[in-house]
Amino acid sequence: MTITAAVLLLMAEAALLVLTLVKDRERLSWRKNRAAARGIEFILLLTVILLPFTHMKWRFTGALILTGILLLIAVLSWLIRRKKADTAVKRSKVINSMVLSVFMIGFALVPAFIFTNYNGLKTTGSYGVRESSAVLTDVSRTDPFEKDGALREVPVHFYYPDKEGTYPLVVFSHGAFGYYQSNYSTYAELVSSGYVVAALDHPHHAFFTKNSAGKTVIVDGGFIQDAIDVTNGDKSREEEFALYKEWMALRSADMDFVLDTIENAKAAGTLNSAWHAGNAEEILSVLSMADTEKIGVMGHSMGGATAVSAGRTRGDIDAVIVLDGTWLGEITGYENGACTYNEEAYPVPVLDFGKTSDYSEEAEADDRSAFALVNRYETGRAKDGKTVLFRDCEHMDFTDLPLFSPFLASMLGSDDIDHEAFMYRLNGLVRDWFDHYLKGKELPEIQAEY
Repeated sequence: MTITAAVLLLMAEAALLVLTLVKDRERLSWRKNRAAARGIEFILLLTVILLPFTHMKWRFTGALILTGILLLIAVLSWLIRRKKADTAVKRSKVINSMVLSVFMIGFALVPAFIFTNYNGLKTTGSYGVRESSAVLTDVSRTDPFEKDGALREVPVHFYYPDKEGTYPLVVFSHGAFGYYQSNYSTYAELVSSGYVVAALDHPHHAFFTKNSAGKTVIVDGGFIQDAIDVTNGDKSREEEFALYKEWMALRSADMDFVLDTIENAKAAGTLNSAWHAGNAEEILSVLSMADTEKIGVMGHSMGGATAVSAGRTRGDIDAVIVLDGTWLGEITGYENGACTYNEEAYPVPVLDFGKTSDYSEEAEADDRSAFALVNRYETGRAKDGKTVLFRDCEHMDFTDLPLFSPFLASMLGSDDIDHEAFMYRLNGLVRDWFDHYLKGKELPEIQAEY
């Protein structure tokens, strides 16, 4: 519907331009024709706004309404000035008017092509979801991406139940170019079932975030290029391994810092100078609800690798979940054309989600030359490791992006599946795994493949 409306709006503008340049060059005729075109465009735009099945993200409704008002003003302007003396209209005025109208139409409708009216999925638990956030400053580290020696800052976004109580804590790490809300439906499902979720941002690895001064921090261009080069095979294995060590060191330090700061604040009952929060009382209330004796960590893509590293190196993690991520921290080296992996059994229960296509491509590989084989090797040696594969899906299908923006998801890696059904199943499995290891509930049967 949105595409059809856009085409009709642009056709109206093109018809007005041709009619004016070829035939009606008089100002009054042009104003009349322009008013007619704007009236048609206003009706079409109103249709886009009002029809319930039109894909439109709420934050762009204002742009649509503003454009509609401007179109309506054009009609009213003609009604007011229609009896003025007639003169020839300049060609430049006609063209400029069309360019401005096309810009307004594009500004109003392009977001509707890119985003949907996604507003989360239904949850199965009994609790509502509340949110709060803070920025934590790590005085022990400088940010390697900043040129002025600024300290490393890590934003943390809390999701928690709307009823007082004590609930296990789950910490989430996003993937490369991701952001803290990448799996909001997963957080909401966990919170509704009685969890406190802390989703952290990794500045300069995140698509965008904000620092303690409120300044927007976007993803680093060098990081983007390195990640693209690795994906395209433009780096040697040795170069890849060096980058993996660098990335994991930064992210693991972020995760450790956040967990340590949360635990210290909860124990002290106060926020120290590391916390930048205008809602200190609310944050303290959230921390009082978080049971730091029962902690789960999870993440998507590189965030999954971050979660795995936390489970390996910390003694306070009780369960780990990986959403289609390579266990980069478990790769210990690259020698003689093959990877070497951590030989110590992974100490924490870990649920590893992946794509059937990845494992089928690796099924005939007997050596350990592929980095991705680390998942299969380490899961099989974990204290309680389980691999769950999904058929007919791509990397971004393990996030909410296909629900929020099918267009962007298809560019980054998404298959033509029922994304709502996929996320309902994924979120249910995540909940069941944490319910078992953080709450002691019986673990329902989890299939090896879906």
